[in-house]
Amino acid sequence: MNKPVSQHDLFKTSQLEEADAPARNPSDNPTMGEIIGARFSRRGFLQGSLAVSAIAATVSPVALLSAETAKAGTASAFAFKEVAAGVDADHHVAEGYEADVLLRWGDRLFPDAPEFDPTKQSAAAQVRQFGYNNDYVGFIPLAGSSTRGLLVVNHEYTNPHLMFPGLVTITDGKVKQGALTKEQVDIEIAAHGGTIVEIEKVNGKWRIVLESPYNRRITADTEMMMTGPAAGHDRLKTQADPSGIKVLGTINNCAGGVTPWNTYIMAEENIHGYFDGKLPEGHRETANYKRLGIPEGSYEWARFYDRFDIGKQPNEANRFGWIVEVDALDPRAVPKKRTALGRTKHEGAESIVAKDGRVVFYLGDDERFDYVYKFVTAGKFDPNNRAANMDLLDEGTLYVAKFAQDGTLAWLPVVFGQGPLTSANGFESQADVLIETRRAADLLGATKMDRPEDVQPNAHNGKVYVMLTNNTKRGGEQVDAANPRAKNAFGHIIEIAEADGDFAATQGKWEVLLKCGDPSIAEVGATFSTETTKNGWFGMPDNCAIDAAGRLWVSTDGNTNKATGRTDGLWAVDTEGPARATSKLFYRVPVGGELCGPLFTPDDETAFVAIQHPADGGDDWDGHGRPSYYEDLSTRWPDFKPDMPTRPSVVAITKTEGGKIGI
Repeated sequence: MNKPVSQHDLFKTSQLEEADAPARNPSDNPTMGEIIGARFSRRGFLQGSLAVSAIAATVSPVALLSAETAKAGTASAFAFKEVAAGVDADHHVAEGYEADVLLRWGDRLFPDAPEFDPTKQSAAAQVRQFGYNNDYVGFIPLAGSSTRGLLVVNHEYTNPHLMFPGLVTITDGKVKQGALTKEQVDIEIAAHGGTIVEIEKVNGKWRIVLESPYNRRITADTEMMMTGPAAGHDRLKTQADPSGIKVLGTINNCAGGVTPWNTYIMAEENIHGYFDGKLPEGHRETANYKRLGIPEGSYEWARFYDRFDIGKQPNEANRFGWIVEVDALDPRAVPKKRTALGRTKHEGAESIVAKDGRVVFYLGDDERFDYVYKFVTAGKFDPNNRAANMDLLDEGTLYVAKFAQDGTLAWLPVVFGQGPLTSANGFESQADVLIETRRAADLLGATKMDRPEDVQPNAHNGKVYVMLTNNTKRGGEQVDAANPRAKNAFGHIIEIAEADGDFAATQGKWEVLLKCGDPSIAEVGATFSTETTKNGWFGMPDNCAIDAAGRLWVSTDGNTNKATGRTDGLWAVDTEGPARATSKLFYRVPVGGELCGPLFTPDDETAFVAIQHPADGGDDWDGHGRPSYYEDLSTRWPDFKPDMPTRPSVVAITKTEGGKIGI
């Protein structure tokens, strides 16, 4: 996911430049690019033009044959008229569909909540209203219904220059953001976390149920509990919490998941930006924090709250970077940070029940040159006893992926005492291994990936799809005929087949499903099928979803720029048959926005999508052509009122005449 830039230098970076931050993985482990190159160089079927070489380098021979077949006509699993790619101030959905804004930043969630007033914001109001920058969207059916349930939504981060009036000044053509007040910081804290809200479909339209007892806001101040192997460890203890078990809040919640027992998973991702200060000389956490980029100090919270100053509270940062589980069906339940799943910059945690009843969670660590993980519970899922499943995430095995040149995959256990994970390398317990998950994976020889984001298992075909957003730091020395893209700006998608179709297996095989970017430019080396139109290609895959029919939908982060001439959006991608690797644009967002959390109701008759930070950009769109901030926004979507700022929102997409999406 895109992360916020320094709060005093808000126009310094673009979404694409997220991948240009300093590399933090110092290991010599091979990159995915190197492995792809070595694998396909050995195959020896590279020939012809650069474009042909690029395709041959990244797609299996079966897929190549499928692409050839596709020239004459596809048998796509998707039937809708494609949206035209482009950039403007509004959102657009395929013909025959309606895209209704369901929830906007500041919308009331409770009967006694105040109406949103952007000029009179307060933390007290924000904790009763929908939070900012909605990312992951999940749906928990009530009584098994596809028309009534709980919508669970992560609020990843805040954009002060879009939120607060009077914060940005322009002097001699230079744009500068002023320092935040404590009140504004408190609003940011309240706008983080997540929302649980009951929704229902009435006469074909979705609405929130304000009176629902399930409605709840979770913020960066909500009391939570550490559980699992690291809970109570000395490295998690602080002056405020000498037990190492109680922690305030959750931050930078990116993607997530809903478990088979219908709890809500929040994944903590770019936690480094919230911490400032300097560790005491020689402090034990120095190398650990460096590996995670702590402190970055892009937020100003440490100015007002000592817990975000690592010089004053050295262990506080160790209490973030975890997977958080929330019982959405019990509004009094204390959220739990499940340390058994490791501490990284978690993109999400999508799950599936394995053949033997154990539950497997797939996890991406969203940074250049970091890793793909999975967690397999020790216990088995009991569909008839929800209470028996409530602590499944406290015991199990965490694995990290090693992709081999021959197309095989090994899942390496991240377990204390195994291989290099011993006291000789500074680990004294499983708690140490989990607190320093990245360093443990370095030592195990895991494969460096190009920003792993969503990792989605598909129960229909037994495959797993890994979204790799981009990596513009891949050097020229890694370029060869089989991997022609130095500075991988557009990303790719890996498809994993676990051994014997068992998601709990420790071995598997892998292929590149798609190498993304504009296929009309040979040097890009994109591998969409020849049936993919000029509107259908995309770059920077980020979130994804598998619908009830087993079809893959992919959303993007970073398409909006002059190089692509299009915004982010939601694409339907064929993974099976002669249409494999064909992509179609279904929905696109307003300028500056990022599409997150594609989610389908169990009946496939509604697709929920989240639009983050609309209007966060305008320099590279001819329709605005200058920096975008509260007083001078590139779009005022979704309200389009002169006294209302742009508002991150969740959108419900349905067929105009009813029926299943994409059919």
